[in-house]
Amino acid sequence: MVDTLLGFSNTNVVSSLRILEGNIFFENQTLSEPGLIENMAQTVALHTGYHYFLKGESAPTGYIGSIKEMKILRLPQLNETIKTEAHILHEFMGVTLVEITVFNNNKEKIASSLM
Repeated sequence: MVDTLLGFSNTNVVSSLRILEGNIFFENQTLSEPGLIENMAQTVALHTGYHYFLKGESAPTGYIGSIKEMKILRLPQLNETIKTEAHILHEFMGVTLVEITVFNNNKEKIASSLM
């Protein structure tokens, strides 16, 4: 649910995803709400996976403990490319709190969440 890693640091990750008709979450000419949430989750997983890749280690299996403050302002349309930014707010004993924001082609915020 991510196409490209656009940026990475210890506390941030930025990914992109082009909305295609063949996407499992594509319906009614848009990426569905569950698809947008999955994109957010996979962006966070990309951060962890790439961090372990850089260390030359296998990434641990992760899971989402909670989703809070989910706001979907607009669903992305067919052939639109979204950019998803995740910022790590806190990390303690293997539990991470992440703030995620999704933007459309015009850099308009279309969704946000805490996971």
